[in-house]
Amino acid sequence: MTLARSGIETARRDAWLDGVNPAVRILIAFVLSIPLLTTIDAVSAAVAVVLLTLCIPLTGIGVGTVLRRMAPILVLMPVAGLSMLLYAEPGGRVYASFWYATISDDSIAFAVAVGIRVIALALPTILLFSRVDPIELAAALAQIVRLPARLVLGVLAGTRTLGLFVDDWRAMRLARRARGVGDRNAVRRFFSMAFVLLVFAVRRGTRLATAMEARGFGSAIERTWARTSRLSLRDAVAVVGALAIMAAAIGVAVAVGSFRFVWM
Repeated sequence: MTLARSGIETARRDAWLDGVNPAVRILIAFVLSIPLLTTIDAVSAAVAVVLLTLCIPLTGIGVGTVLRRMAPILVLMPVAGLSMLLYAEPGGRVYASFWYATISDDSIAFAVAVGIRVIALALPTILLFSRVDPIELAAALAQIVRLPARLVLGVLAGTRTLGLFVDDWRAMRLARRARGVGDRNAVRRFFSMAFVLLVFAVRRGTRLATAMEARGFGSAIERTWARTSRLSLRDAVAVVGALAIMAAAIGVAVAVGSFRFVWM
């Protein structure tokens, strides 16, 4: 059993990104997001998406897994671009106009830019944090970022209980189906189960907070940590790589003349 478990752990930690400190991953997420939030052109976002896609082998996540986790974003992406398509400042050729909505060359360009930008903002989060160990993340936030231990431990405890929600939802669905009430009125069933899950979460959170307080997790004494979080050369390489991706994306946009700030 020990050998099997060790083999699983080794297979899980063999990706290059697994050696990057979780605190550095948070910094990289900001580096990859802030420039895209301040610009509104399709070229920079498209270049960023292409370069991030090329980095998928470094993360240890399969392309299929990335697509499955991006599926909700891809479904909601047209909704984000629709407002720009209808209500952006018109420019160029006007194709349709009704009430306050106008579809023109500029509004179409803005809609495409916003849609691609949604993907460019969501993709780094999936690549950076899909395989992060919550315990290592907590150690990094406490030792590298120097956040208060009480806050870090509370977030860690909450994160570790997220997986229980899936088990609770599955158990409730099977129980309702066993009683013959799980196959009718899917909308009503969803909201009913969501309310029950909320009640479970509140009760579990209360018990967890009481147990942690009883064990001294809320004291002001300086805590020790089972895992030591350190920075390495790989962390610096990862940050430089993120800066290079953003520099290339913005540089290409400037070179083709499509670069534009949000407020311009």
